[in-house]
Amino acid sequence: MEFEEIMQSDVETDSQTQTQTQTQTQSQSDVTMTPSQATQEEKKAWGKLVPSEKCPKFSLVWLYTNEYKAGKQEDCDIIFTCNNINKEGLQVISRMHFTIKRDFIPSINDFVVVLTDHSRNGTFVNRKIVGRDKSVVLENKDEIAVGRAQFTVFTFDGDVTYSNNELPSQLASEYTVIKKLGSGAAGDVHMVLSKKSFNTFAIKSISKGKYTEVGPRNPLHDPIKIQREVDILQKLQHPCIIKMETIIDTSHKVFIVLELMEGGELFDRISRASGLPEKVTKFMFWQICDAVAYLHSQGITHRDLKPENILLASDAKYPLVKVSDFGMSKFLDAPSMLKTYCGTPLYVAPEILRGRGMGAYTAQVDVWSLGVILYVMLSGLCPFTQNDPTMPLDQQIIRGFYRFPSHKFDDVSIEARDLIKSMLKVNPVRRKTMKQVLAHSWLRSDVIVGKAVRALLRASSSNENTPPVAPNVIPQVNPIREHVFDVPGSKPKRARLN
Repeated sequence: MEFEEIMQSDVETDSQTQTQTQTQTQSQSDVTMTPSQATQEEKKAWGKLVPSEKCPKFSLVWLYTNEYKAGKQEDCDIIFTCNNINKEGLQVISRMHFTIKRDFIPSINDFVVVLTDHSRNGTFVNRKIVGRDKSVVLENKDEIAVGRAQFTVFTFDGDVTYSNNELPSQLASEYTVIKKLGSGAAGDVHMVLSKKSFNTFAIKSISKGKYTEVGPRNPLHDPIKIQREVDILQKLQHPCIIKMETIIDTSHKVFIVLELMEGGELFDRISRASGLPEKVTKFMFWQICDAVAYLHSQGITHRDLKPENILLASDAKYPLVKVSDFGMSKFLDAPSMLKTYCGTPLYVAPEILRGRGMGAYTAQVDVWSLGVILYVMLSGLCPFTQNDPTMPLDQQIIRGFYRFPSHKFDDVSIEARDLIKSMLKVNPVRRKTMKQVLAHSWLRSDVIVGKAVRALLRASSSNENTPPVAPNVIPQVNPIREHVFDVPGSKPKRARLN
């Protein structure tokens, strides 16, 4: 409430008494406003309720405090009486019929307007019943009816407009699109607000036509296969893997509802800093590797690992990191996946490039991609470049041709460079496995980072706040485990990362 109180202080300090009086008298038939008065009120208001033709005796209700109660009770802000509504309408209105509240949502850094139904006979928005003790997000020009769907009493008028045109009806009934987060070859990503929980999520759309040919063997055109893969993906449990809420299959697109990460992409974090400190890199990279090792243990190869698909939970220096877009590999075949690289396959393994996605390959393709990501995190540069006049980009990758420029890697440890080399082996058989990557000395020799990562993973798996990392607690690590997180719900250890 502190933020809202600050935002409203200039209004409430000067006009608190006027507000209480006016909101109650606005419903009376004798309240009129001159154009100049309306202009003054409009400057303060965040919205207004415009009376319908069925309520001609109601005046305009300006909204400038954070909550309004509507009903027959005398303590309501908007009071329905025989003076402003006909007898038939008054009979279906409850003592407390509905409330309209302006809520600040931290995850979107903005306000939303929420109507909550408290009535027995129902409150309707755009002729759809809200339901007793249920809420709905109001948008500009929404019609509010009471008792019956056709008995409209107000039209909400405010600077709150969302576009749900991008969503199929199954999702539009449950989510409100807040804004577009981005676009790519794989489709669009939108931030949405749940109409039930008011939590924020991300919805990604995948266009079927862009990647595949129409036909029964195409996984995107096979509803049974899609549902089977959805069941697999929703069972995945790892604190460093983006949680998939649901998937909606339509004739032209597949919509994936995902948890929203507020810290943005790893790509942006790297870009802003032109590379990351080695200890920060190690803290993040360990989490990424742990998640990918878990996917491999479940028989899933990601195939599209890159900084844009690594998301951060916050802007903290040492954040929780999560791998996203792993579901793409379940729905798109290898040739289709190659199309998502837009001709710049900077993170693609050489065996995929050699066969243009048609040849056989293993989960080792993810190890290659992670090797490139580690290089990029430490230096802010990609090991392979389109600017080399002596060798095309695809040949650099296929031959494993790259360097460690001194101005970027002189301060990077020998162990880190050794790990990169072992992950960027052109021959996938000689390339380290995920189990071997997690056992590498660059990760395992750093006790402080190791216990920080383990404490973070266990805390996150328990849905608790991330604890500080206690420097005097050194957890025991079983070196034969393929990934750290194998005890869901373990009690977190408290530690601090310096």
